[in-house]
Amino acid sequence: MAWLSLKLAVDGDQADALSDALMEAGALSVSTEDRDAGTEAEEAQFGEPGLADPKSWKHNWVVALLDGDADVPALLASLNLPEAIEYQVEAVPEQDWVRLTQSQFDPIRISNRLWIVPSWHETPDADAIAIVLDPGLAFGTGSHPTTRLCLQWLEANLRPGETVLDYGCGSGILAIAAVKLGAGRVVGVDIDPQAVEAAQDNARRNAVQADFRLSGDLPEGEYDVVVANILTNPLKALMPLLAARARPGGRIILSGILEAQAEEVMAIYSAAFEMRHAAVDEGWALLTGTRK
Repeated sequence: MAWLSLKLAVDGDQADALSDALMEAGALSVSTEDRDAGTEAEEAQFGEPGLADPKSWKHNWVVALLDGDADVPALLASLNLPEAIEYQVEAVPEQDWVRLTQSQFDPIRISNRLWIVPSWHETPDADAIAIVLDPGLAFGTGSHPTTRLCLQWLEANLRPGETVLDYGCGSGILAIAAVKLGAGRVVGVDIDPQAVEAAQDNARRNAVQADFRLSGDLPEGEYDVVVANILTNPLKALMPLLAARARPGGRIILSGILEAQAEEVMAIYSAAFEMRHAAVDEGWALLTGTRK
């Protein structure tokens, strides 16, 4: 069975009503995405502690999954939309989604001694530190340059017994790597309950002790190392929160930043940290700092 994906461009105040109308019209599912994602206009993630919840983005894609034989023109007409509304229709073929997803991920060599190994693969090097990973619905497989940059920094710079906060933990890959590289207490937080669940599952899979929880449940306390692999706009907004979690003399590691945006982020974090450029990979920058 094949499906259709219908994407409609609407402003923030229209997204909820359009989503409801699409479901009433027979859509199988509806989601909303930031139409400005990947640009300087991208807005911070929802639900971060201490930040206002914008409820919806200023510019949205409302994405509806439809039956393959759906009459899209008739559906659009029934919604009474403006004639000039931008929309896209794509076929979504039936596939074995599990096999397709697994085929996209092979073991990834991060360094001479560190590998990321999907749970359905064997570890290529029995002598290496292997992080066995099933990303589930969370970000973080080790294949993206931002994740690689953080992993390489942790391997080269993490000191035995240091406490680590992984803010925006996703699959838990960085927190689990920190434990395997000799960290002491490790806490990982995320705004997405599914990410927290995936991280907990991956910790059990790797037989490591790490405390994964929702961002709003982050316990009080400071850390030797704070790592945040998110995106530029959320990182800018989160500076006071992340700075408060780094002990004096502690270190911060920031990733998810385009090289062209690095100076802007450094300027904001320089209020609390001695900042420097650490590395660049495929146009993505890694920034590090020491708490003043």
